[in-house]
Amino acid sequence: MVTDEPQKYQDVGLPIGVKVHHRNELDAVQKAFREYTDVSVILYDQPCATERRRLRKRGNWEDPNKRSFINAAVCEGCGDCGVASNCMSIEPLETELGRKRQINQGTCNKDFSCVEGFCPSFVTVEGGQLKKDKPRAAPAKSASPKTEWRSELPLPAIAPLTQVHSVLIAGIGGTGVVTIGQTLAVAAHIDGYFSSNLDVTGLAQKYGAVHSHVRWSPRSDMLHATRIAEGEARSLIGCDLIVAASDESVGTIDIAAGGAVVCTDIIPTAEFARNPDWAINRDALIAQFREQLGDRALLLEGQRLATTLVGDPLAANMFMLGAAWQLGQIPLSLSAIEQAIELNGVAIAMNKEAFTWGRRAAIDLALVEDVAKARKPSKILQFAPQNRLTVDQIIEHRVGHLQAYGVKTLESRYLNLVKRVRGIEASVSTATQLTAAVAHNYHRLLAVKDEWEVARLYTHPDFRAALADQFEGNFRLKFHLGSGPFARRNKATGALEKSEVGSWMMLVFKLIASARGLRGTWLDPFRWNAERELERTLLQQYERDVDRLLTELSSGNVQLAVRIAQLPETIRGYGHVKERHAKHAAEQRRQLWEQWANGASPKSRATQLAV
Repeated sequence: MVTDEPQKYQDVGLPIGVKVHHRNELDAVQKAFREYTDVSVILYDQPCATERRRLRKRGNWEDPNKRSFINAAVCEGCGDCGVASNCMSIEPLETELGRKRQINQGTCNKDFSCVEGFCPSFVTVEGGQLKKDKPRAAPAKSASPKTEWRSELPLPAIAPLTQVHSVLIAGIGGTGVVTIGQTLAVAAHIDGYFSSNLDVTGLAQKYGAVHSHVRWSPRSDMLHATRIAEGEARSLIGCDLIVAASDESVGTIDIAAGGAVVCTDIIPTAEFARNPDWAINRDALIAQFREQLGDRALLLEGQRLATTLVGDPLAANMFMLGAAWQLGQIPLSLSAIEQAIELNGVAIAMNKEAFTWGRRAAIDLALVEDVAKARKPSKILQFAPQNRLTVDQIIEHRVGHLQAYGVKTLESRYLNLVKRVRGIEASVSTATQLTAAVAHNYHRLLAVKDEWEVARLYTHPDFRAALADQFEGNFRLKFHLGSGPFARRNKATGALEKSEVGSWMMLVFKLIASARGLRGTWLDPFRWNAERELERTLLQQYERDVDRLLTELSSGNVQLAVRIAQLPETIRGYGHVKERHAKHAAEQRRQLWEQWANGASPKSRATQLAV
């Protein structure tokens, strides 16, 4: 028996020989059972995490007053938390130092497997509650207003239905796509129509593609297939851009007369849990709708707006439905839709508010944007890189970070190498890609997140500010650490694991941070552990590599030089995670230097010409 709650079986009389294991021992159990020659059975007992979240919202499941939180400053962006949990509530956070991670508290299932990732950036917050955004004064009207703030919204012209009307809702699992479909089907029934509703959920995975096919008509004999066929949808409500832009979704739209309301925020797919550098071309997906539907496609950042205006990213789908209804794409009465929301019985006030904001956005998006800007910036993640920094901005930022790091010699060491790279690159190219690559990656190797730095980052005011931005009330912290005395081996699997440490650890962090002047001296207790030795080796190797690049650099090999200079970017994480990434980077380095030797360097090209 494998379960996430072994304590449930303490007083259960299981048959002789049946053992109970925690879910983190599943791999070891499977390896043991594969050696058993006769029949064997493994029972895995754990409720669906998404279903537990639904039941909690209805008050039918215990809701632990505990949440996961990531200290972005400590996070390395290695993705080990995603590997451990395969959870899509771990979302990317773009920062000046690169892509980090953050927890989407609105969609978190409180499974807590993410904290098993081998990283000290995770803390659990016990007690208190999520902080609700408090509205600030909103503008009375927009720059070019069609409506005023809080004014009565005009009703769309809805003609009596004489034929089948089909609406496809395309989104991702765990966000309420099925609820939107059910709301429409019930509203159609309330209005006296006959309706059908087919939910295509695919794999039972949070954030997996979900389609809800909703059809209604004045007569039952008009409804045949429940699935919307190609070119039959009069409206596409795209709650997720990637799913909405798929061939399956776009193919259902009636190109001649249909319309679409599409949320353009990028929500990462399951691939992000496996590939921390995952990215997608958002502009190309948006252009697809503009080219096919023109003005009949309303494209807006529903996730960001709903989170800012209503306070919950799960309100985004109802926000999109409100916009589609206001545009006349949903021929149902307002009273029927509101009654259907009430009959659903969950977050009634929030859903009605989100629906109304969607209506406003369809009429005057500029006004809604003005109101959103006047409120506290939403915590919703934007999955897009920040504006690229110039080389001078990168250098200035990294120098400031090195000064705070606490080792006086690092600043001059950093600037000397970066200036050399900049001067030599300018002699062979007008670009600054190599300088930017070295400015970013050399800093990563100099300012490693050792125990001294992790302590400094936890005691920095930014950590408390980040907590205060998301939580309020009385709460306490617990840390999850895997270095020094807190590292332990799983007896079943042999894997290195972290230990949970109480809030008293903040006092230890303050003590370590205040003594970081000992870093690198013979009094440094962390100096000779394996991870510090690896980091010193990588730094020395990088400096030798850059020296060679500068010696042999030419206009013909500068792009390859940039790729070599960027290699430290892939060496992320802590402990065995960093070690694994370092081994992978070493193989990449070997291959890149082989390319350099076989045709990229001036010396090798001259040799080839001579032959």
